[in-house]
Order: sequence, then C-alpha cells, then structure tokens
Amino acid sequence: MAARKGRPPVGSSQHGVPAGSPRPAAAAPADRARETPPFTRPALAPSLIAAIVLLSCVAIVDSSGFVFARWGVTVLALIVLVFAIRGRTWWAALLMAAVAVCWNPLVTVPIPGQVWAGLQLVAAALFIVVGIVVKVPRETDAPRAS
Repeated sequence: MAARKGRPPVGSSQHGVPAGSPRPAAAAPADRARETPPFTRPALAPSLIAAIVLLSCVAIVDSSGFVFARWGVTVLALIVLVFAIRGRTWWAALLMAAVAVCWNPLVTVPIPGQVWAGLQLVAAALFIVVGIVVKVPRETDAPRAS
C-alpha cells in the first residue's frame, strides 16, 4: 500500500482525530509509563564502573598496577559520595567516605593482600547497592531567581 500524501496511513490511530483535541482526563497506562519519576539515580553509573574496576583488579592487588585501580576507586567513591549527599542518604555517604579513605593511594592503609581481595568484593557489592538506593530528587524546571 502506498502512503497517502499529507494524511496519516489508513487504519492509523491518528486517522479521524482532530489535531487540536484535548487529551482525555484519565491517562492511559502507556501514558503513565512515559511520565518522568520525581527522582533520578545519578550514582548508578559511577557505582557500576567502580564495581567493574574493583572486580577486574582483584587479581592485581599485590602488583604495582594496583595504584591505578586505587585512584579510580577513590575518585568514583568521591563522586558517589557527592550524589549520596545530594540525595540525603547519609549512611551511603558515610560508607563512600570510608571507601575513599581506604582506597586512597596517597596515604595507604596497610592491609595484607588476602584481606584486600576480600574487601574488593565487599566494596563492589557496596557500590552496586549504593548506586541503586541513592535517589536524587529532580529539580524544578523553573529558572532560579538571581
């Protein structure tokens, strides 16, 4: 079937509906699914990246390349910390501060290799939980008064 010029295809849901008709009062289930929630989860992406770094670097805990993993985890923990503070999830902010201190490459915490490997797994799970739980409320679209 060829499309008709300037009109919706025959049988389309737009056929016979005036352009300026108001929406019905009761929203359809598909319309409710498109509504934006009142919050975002901005900590989810950095948390998943940190979990990937932690899990992939378990094997190199005793090597010199582990310093780069510590830098990455520390920076990502501080990023998630900021989002936890913005979302007012204080327990998550406290845990992310603890991770940032433990994985800090400048002032190292003397922990043996076997314990580090276990802490890597615990911290990866912690990052995933915090990334899912931290919800930051959406700000209104109205411009702020200066």
